[in-house]
Amino acid sequence: MEIFYLLNSGFMIKDGNILMLFDDFEDPSKIADRFFDKGDFEYLYIFVSHAHFDHFGTHIRAYAQKVSRYIFSSDLKRTKRVKVFPAENITFMRKYSEWEGDAIKVWTYDSTDVGVSFLVETKSGTRIFHAGDFNWWHWENDTPENRLLAEKAFKKQLKRLKGLEADVAFFPVDGRLGVSEEKGITEFVKVTDIKNIVAMHRVGYPAWTPSKNFSDVAGENISVWSPTISGERKKYFFEQ
Repeated sequence: MEIFYLLNSGFMIKDGNILMLFDDFEDPSKIADRFFDKGDFEYLYIFVSHAHFDHFGTHIRAYAQKVSRYIFSSDLKRTKRVKVFPAENITFMRKYSEWEGDAIKVWTYDSTDVGVSFLVETKSGTRIFHAGDFNWWHWENDTPENRLLAEKAFKKQLKRLKGLEADVAFFPVDGRLGVSEEKGITEFVKVTDIKNIVAMHRVGYPAWTPSKNFSDVAGENISVWSPTISGERKKYFFEQ
């Protein structure tokens, strides 16, 4: 499986003859365009976790001719931007729902911001988790009351994710959170079985270097990739 970094939380994944785009709001390196023009795929699934501008760009309408399915969080229904997409080829998903297509199966979970997070299993058995904006949003300059609410919301959802297994998990490690940037990802790996972490939501910040605390929690069996430049790519090899 090959993963390409687009920008922010945007990634393209090629798994055999399946292409998947997640939260492609901008693609400065034109990666998706090149693969779309080449046509070296049988299935194309495009995911949007929520309607925030840095996760949802209407340029993905250009791929409609070859899209197997647009898989959108249900909050996109309330936006004007979604009206440019072919309604017959959209599946809107609420939290804690399931959908199955010809080459993938999808489960959704809640977010601690807006929209959903996705768990996707391909026909080869590869499992991918994309958190969207699910994270422990602990802002140092926020009120104690709001920080407590953020903690409770995160830990409540984390109970739903206990035992989740994935070959790759895309998760926010947002540099704007300062000393708290690892809070969410550290707790996440404590309760899940993840083989590879891809850090996202880090535009404008250097690559994440995990702290000793995170490394002690994660152990030696979890690899970390923190891309910073659009167009970076990484290959993964899984035994199914």
